[in-house]
Amino acid sequence: MLQSLHVMQFTYLHVFLSVVGLGAGVFVVLGFFSSKKFSILTATFIVSTFLTSLSGFLFPFHGVTPGIVLGVLSIIDLFVAIYALYAKKLAGVWRTTYVISACVALYFNFFVLVAQAFDKFRALHSIAPSQTSPGFVIAQLALLVLFILITIRSVQRFHPV
Repeated sequence: MLQSLHVMQFTYLHVFLSVVGLGAGVFVVLGFFSSKKFSILTATFIVSTFLTSLSGFLFPFHGVTPGIVLGVLSIIDLFVAIYALYAKKLAGVWRTTYVISACVALYFNFFVLVAQAFDKFRALHSIAPSQTSPGFVIAQLALLVLFILITIRSVQRFHPV
Protein backbone atom coordinates (compact mmCIF):
# COMPACT_ATOMS: atom_id res chain seq x y z
CA MET A 1 0.00 0.00 0.00
CA LEU A 2 2.78 2.42 0.92
CA GLN A 3 4.67 1.67 -2.28
CA SER A 4 1.59 2.35 -4.42
CA LEU A 5 1.11 5.65 -2.54
CA HIS A 6 4.66 6.67 -3.45
CA VAL A 7 4.10 5.71 -7.09
CA MET A 8 0.90 7.77 -7.12
CA GLN A 9 2.69 10.79 -5.60
CA PHE A 10 5.53 10.39 -8.07
CA THR A 11 3.00 10.21 -10.90
CA TYR A 12 1.51 13.52 -9.72
CA LEU A 13 4.98 15.09 -9.73
CA HIS A 14 5.65 13.71 -13.22
CA VAL A 15 2.31 15.09 -14.50
CA PHE A 16 2.91 18.45 -12.79
CA LEU A 17 6.31 18.79 -14.48
CA SER A 18 4.72 17.87 -17.79
CA VAL A 19 1.98 20.49 -17.43
CA VAL A 20 4.54 23.16 -16.49
CA GLY A 21 6.59 22.20 -19.57
CA LEU A 22 3.53 22.33 -21.80
CA GLY A 23 2.46 25.73 -20.50
CA ALA A 24 5.90 27.31 -20.63
CA GLY A 25 6.57 25.74 -24.03
CA VAL A 26 3.41 27.22 -25.53
CA PHE A 27 4.54 30.71 -24.48
CA VAL A 28 8.09 30.10 -25.75
CA VAL A 29 6.80 29.03 -29.16
CA LEU A 30 4.32 31.91 -29.30
CA GLY A 31 7.29 34.16 -28.59
CA PHE A 32 8.98 32.82 -31.71
CA PHE A 33 6.22 34.36 -33.81
CA SER A 34 7.14 37.85 -32.57
CA SER A 35 10.91 37.25 -32.15
CA LYS A 36 10.63 37.39 -28.37
CA LYS A 37 13.03 35.39 -26.28
CA PHE A 38 11.44 34.78 -22.90
CA SER A 39 14.48 33.80 -20.84
CA ILE A 40 12.72 32.63 -17.67
CA LEU A 41 9.95 30.81 -19.54
CA THR A 42 12.52 29.22 -21.84
CA ALA A 43 14.55 27.94 -18.89
CA THR A 44 11.34 26.73 -17.22
CA PHE A 45 10.32 24.94 -20.41
CA ILE A 46 13.68 23.26 -20.88
CA VAL A 47 14.15 22.23 -17.25
CA SER A 48 10.60 20.98 -16.68
CA THR A 49 10.54 19.11 -19.99
CA PHE A 50 13.93 17.54 -19.22
CA LEU A 51 12.74 16.53 -15.74
CA THR A 52 9.52 15.12 -17.20
CA SER A 53 11.51 12.92 -19.58
CA LEU A 54 13.99 11.94 -16.88
CA SER A 55 11.28 11.11 -14.33
CA GLY A 56 9.58 8.90 -16.92
CA PHE A 57 12.56 6.53 -16.67
CA LEU A 58 11.98 6.11 -12.93
CA PHE A 59 8.61 4.38 -13.30
CA PRO A 60 8.68 0.59 -13.12
CA PHE A 61 8.98 -0.89 -16.60
CA HIS A 62 10.00 -4.10 -18.31
CA GLY A 63 11.85 -3.73 -21.58
CA VAL A 64 11.89 -0.95 -24.10
CA THR A 65 8.54 0.79 -24.55
CA PRO A 66 7.45 3.60 -26.89
CA GLY A 67 7.54 5.90 -23.85
CA ILE A 68 11.18 5.02 -23.15
CA VAL A 69 12.13 5.65 -26.79
CA LEU A 70 10.30 8.99 -26.78
CA GLY A 71 12.00 9.93 -23.50
CA VAL A 72 15.45 9.24 -24.95
CA LEU A 73 14.64 11.21 -28.11
CA SER A 74 13.29 14.08 -26.02
CA ILE A 75 16.44 14.28 -23.90
CA ILE A 76 18.68 14.24 -26.99
CA ASP A 77 16.52 16.93 -28.58
CA LEU A 78 16.69 19.07 -25.43
CA PHE A 79 20.49 18.80 -25.34
CA VAL A 80 20.56 20.12 -28.91
CA ALA A 81 18.28 23.02 -27.91
CA ILE A 82 20.40 23.81 -24.86
CA TYR A 83 23.61 23.74 -26.91
CA ALA A 84 22.16 25.95 -29.65
CA LEU A 85 20.71 28.46 -27.18
CA TYR A 86 23.31 28.69 -24.43
CA ALA A 87 26.60 27.52 -25.98
CA LYS A 88 26.17 28.80 -29.55
CA LYS A 89 23.94 31.75 -28.54
CA LEU A 90 21.69 31.22 -31.60
CA ALA A 91 24.47 32.32 -33.97
CA GLY A 92 24.03 31.39 -37.62
CA VAL A 93 22.34 28.03 -38.21
CA TRP A 94 22.01 27.54 -34.44
CA ARG A 95 18.98 29.86 -34.39
CA THR A 96 17.11 27.52 -36.74
CA THR A 97 18.44 24.48 -34.88
CA TYR A 98 17.18 25.88 -31.58
CA VAL A 99 13.73 26.75 -32.92
CA ILE A 100 13.28 23.33 -34.50
CA SER A 101 14.46 21.46 -31.40
CA ALA A 102 12.29 23.57 -29.08
CA CYS A 103 9.26 22.91 -31.30
CA VAL A 104 10.09 19.18 -31.42
CA ALA A 105 10.35 19.07 -27.61
CA LEU A 106 6.95 20.73 -27.30
CA TYR A 107 5.52 18.38 -29.93
CA PHE A 108 6.75 15.37 -27.95
CA ASN A 109 4.97 16.75 -24.86
CA PHE A 110 1.75 17.24 -26.79
CA PHE A 111 2.08 13.81 -28.41
CA VAL A 112 2.11 12.24 -24.93
CA LEU A 113 -0.75 14.51 -23.81
CA VAL A 114 -2.92 13.29 -26.68
CA ALA A 115 -1.95 9.66 -26.03
CA GLN A 116 -2.78 10.02 -22.33
CA ALA A 117 -6.06 11.77 -23.14
CA PHE A 118 -7.15 8.86 -25.35
CA ASP A 119 -6.16 6.45 -22.61
CA LYS A 120 -7.68 8.27 -19.62
CA PHE A 121 -10.85 9.96 -20.91
CA ARG A 122 -13.71 7.54 -21.50
CA ALA A 123 -15.19 9.48 -24.44
CA LEU A 124 -11.88 9.53 -26.32
CA HIS A 125 -11.08 5.95 -25.35
CA SER A 126 -14.39 4.81 -26.82
CA ILE A 127 -13.47 6.51 -30.12
CA ALA A 128 -10.02 4.93 -30.16
CA PRO A 129 -9.50 2.06 -27.71
CA SER A 130 -5.95 1.44 -28.93
CA GLN A 131 -3.10 3.47 -30.37
CA THR A 132 -3.64 1.79 -33.72
CA SER A 133 -7.29 2.88 -33.92
CA PRO A 134 -8.10 5.32 -36.74
CA GLY A 135 -9.31 8.03 -34.34
CA PHE A 136 -6.02 8.02 -32.44
CA VAL A 137 -3.93 7.94 -35.61
CA ILE A 138 -5.91 10.83 -37.14
CA ALA A 139 -5.55 12.91 -33.97
CA GLN A 140 -1.80 12.32 -33.84
CA LEU A 141 -1.39 13.05 -37.56
CA ALA A 142 -3.35 16.30 -37.17
CA LEU A 143 -1.08 17.22 -34.25
CA LEU A 144 2.01 16.42 -36.31
CA VAL A 145 0.82 18.56 -39.24
CA LEU A 146 -0.01 21.41 -36.86
CA PHE A 147 3.47 21.26 -35.33
CA ILE A 148 5.17 21.12 -38.72
CA LEU A 149 3.32 24.31 -39.67
CA ILE A 150 4.11 25.93 -36.31
CA THR A 151 7.79 25.00 -36.66
CA ILE A 152 8.04 26.39 -40.20
CA ARG A 153 6.39 29.64 -39.12
CA SER A 154 8.60 29.83 -36.02
CA VAL A 155 11.78 29.45 -38.07
CA GLN A 156 10.58 32.17 -40.45
CA ARG A 157 9.61 34.63 -37.72
CA PHE A 158 12.13 34.12 -34.88
CA HIS A 159 14.98 36.60 -35.33
CA PRO A 160 15.84 37.88 -31.84
CA VAL A 161 18.10 40.89 -31.52
